[in-house]
Amino acid sequence: MIRLLFHPGLLLAFGLVFRAGASPATVDLTQGGSVRGEILSESAERVVVDLGFTILQVPRDAVARIVKDVAAAATSSMAASDAELYRLDSTARTQSVKDLVNGIGDRVVLVKTPSGLGSGFIIHQDGFVITNDHVVAGETQVTLTLFAQGEKGMDKQTWENVKIVATNAEMDLALLKIETPDKRQFPTVPLGDSDDLKQGQPVFAIGAPLGLERSVSQGIVSIRNRLEDGRMYIQTTTQINPGNSGGPLFNLKGEVIGVNNMKIVAAGAEGLGFAIPSSVLKTFLKNRDAFAYDPANPNAGFRYNKPPKPEPQPAANPPKPL
Repeated sequence: MIRLLFHPGLLLAFGLVFRAGASPATVDLTQGGSVRGEILSESAERVVVDLGFTILQVPRDAVARIVKDVAAAATSSMAASDAELYRLDSTARTQSVKDLVNGIGDRVVLVKTPSGLGSGFIIHQDGFVITNDHVVAGETQVTLTLFAQGEKGMDKQTWENVKIVATNAEMDLALLKIETPDKRQFPTVPLGDSDDLKQGQPVFAIGAPLGLERSVSQGIVSIRNRLEDGRMYIQTTTQINPGNSGGPLFNLKGEVIGVNNMKIVAAGAEGLGFAIPSSVLKTFLKNRDAFAYDPANPNAGFRYNKPPKPEPQPAANPPKPL
């Protein structure tokens, strides 16, 4: 059965349509939901989509983003690459934070381990997820919680079969993979260019500060290249709290331009958050073989605790000295 949800402003078009150059894609809508088909044409006013059984004209202001199929865009430099595991989005345009959160919020995940929690985000349709190294360091059991849009709101989906693929403590980045028996395809977020950031540029974060899942905070870029403890960071006024670690820092095009990492806690200090630039993340992904996680290596994630030693118990009736 084919079911299509139409939103106000979406028009059905009938007649002859020129199909040359059509490419399959998913069109995410600002009011939630999406349509999938071949993009016949795009303009400042509308996007024309061939659904197979009819033609749909979507007003441009109703489009949150257009995600083109990797296979169809393989010849494009903007396509996702299995070698790099991330994608860029040449069609991204500036939107409100509200519309972006509605369109991409389900790509942000909650990362849980026996010792704590953090955030992460899906970068590849096969279930590859980015988070901070310190979120999963010393752990072998990782659980991811996704929040998918359902008919009655957001549905929680928990995945316990999560593989640690690569980690690097110096970059404080980790690559995870959701293992699914049905080879499920996941929605993803594109990476942006952190080198293009400007001071004062609006940014926002989605994460789980203090375990408060799907929380959104907004701020600006204070400076795009702050050196701290030998690492380069994006300094931002966006509120970053424990639980935000590993989550995405977005620009207003919905592109990840940083990985939230830490904040400075001091008397009188406010609005001092730091994120790892997306340029560093791209380097990590391109060279992930060098950071491959090895469970046989005691320094690659396992934590060996000393066995407990029972306290000596005093005798109930201690002998009296002679």
